[in-house]
Amino acid sequence: MKIRLFLTDMNHEVANHNFIKTARPELLIPAASLEVLKAAVIYGADAVYIGGQAFSLRAKAKNFSPEEMAEGIAFAHERGVAVHVTANILAHNGDLEEAAAYFRELGELGPDALIIADPGMVMLAKQICPQIPIHISTQANNTNYMTYRFWHDLGAQRVVAARELSLREIKQIREKTPADMEIECFIHGSMCISYSGRCLLSNYLTGRDANRGACTHPCRWKYAVMEETREGEYFPIYENERGTFLFNSGDLCMIGHIPELMEAGIDSFKIEGRMKTALYVATVARTYRRAIDAAKRSREEYEALLPWCMEEIGRCTHRKFNTGFYFGRPDASTQIYDNSTYEQEAVYLGTVQEAEGTTFTLIQKNKFSVGEEILIMKPDGRNVQTKVLSIENEEGEQQESAPHAGQKLKVTLDQPVNEYDILRRDGGRT
Repeated sequence: MKIRLFLTDMNHEVANHNFIKTARPELLIPAASLEVLKAAVIYGADAVYIGGQAFSLRAKAKNFSPEEMAEGIAFAHERGVAVHVTANILAHNGDLEEAAAYFRELGELGPDALIIADPGMVMLAKQICPQIPIHISTQANNTNYMTYRFWHDLGAQRVVAARELSLREIKQIREKTPADMEIECFIHGSMCISYSGRCLLSNYLTGRDANRGACTHPCRWKYAVMEETREGEYFPIYENERGTFLFNSGDLCMIGHIPELMEAGIDSFKIEGRMKTALYVATVARTYRRAIDAAKRSREEYEALLPWCMEEIGRCTHRKFNTGFYFGRPDASTQIYDNSTYEQEAVYLGTVQEAEGTTFTLIQKNKFSVGEEILIMKPDGRNVQTKVLSIENEEGEQQESAPHAGQKLKVTLDQPVNEYDILRRDGGRT
């Protein structure tokens, strides 16, 4: 296990947080908001990656104000978790002045790494906040060991692999790059129909540029074919034994291959999902955390845990799972394109706040009712079945149900809870 210490500035005192513990492989979890960051930290992340309100390639995510970023970094650092900040747009001339101001602000906030794709943005960050390590985004299309060496020579600490690499290629990169050059790979989440996000489809169809953070994901839309002489007669696009016909990639899931990923020499296991809920992030973080820890102890322990892992990960909202490019070029058996339908087996009800015994407050996310059986999701892996005994609104009035998302409620269950426990209903929406 390595212990890293980050300095806010060469002429300033050491940053006022604990040492960041960096175990290999690192589990790197996304967060769209402060609520989700806290869930990621509590449920097992070694590091969290977030975006500010500009330059982060997720314009539709809530993202972090400077004040929220400061609070999130402090929350994570108090618990030994690192925070990486994305600034990975492909910049135009008009972006650079604002980017310089943003990097000055980040230099004061003190995140543990910057995730950048554009070489110009890399040079700007090195000039303005050289004390913050630079990680090269997957958006830079890092597909060979010479590219890794290039970025290493420019001072990058880590390079994020393109999603299009196989395990064999990643092993070769590990063998042919300096030992202090870290490798980060996506192991779970949405795949892209283009090279790691370099797609113009959204820009062409809607005027919203994927490479500037505004992708509308038209590759997830449903399409049909119309022959030019048969106007109004639509033929669906589908997959058969001869192959695939258009778009709609499945979701990557490598929970069943943790030992192979570890053997490849990957330093950081990255989860995609900076648009996801606290339930999704907590579920994925908790599941991969337990799988990684079990695999470190023994192959037998990992394999014994795997059925639980597969069941839990399947409760996240997802498209059909596959292993992407890790075991070769995707085909009909690994990369499914037959539809863009999400599968959902669990519903997020809320996160426990201000807990005292069996009573607590929460901001309600989806409807639940008095007398209903729900689950308390614990960070340690337990799912505790419980019954809702009472629901009270902010005026102290009793409610039979909580139908309005966003309402702050006081709830009593028949089982004790702790702050940051997550309430969910299994089996989809009712």
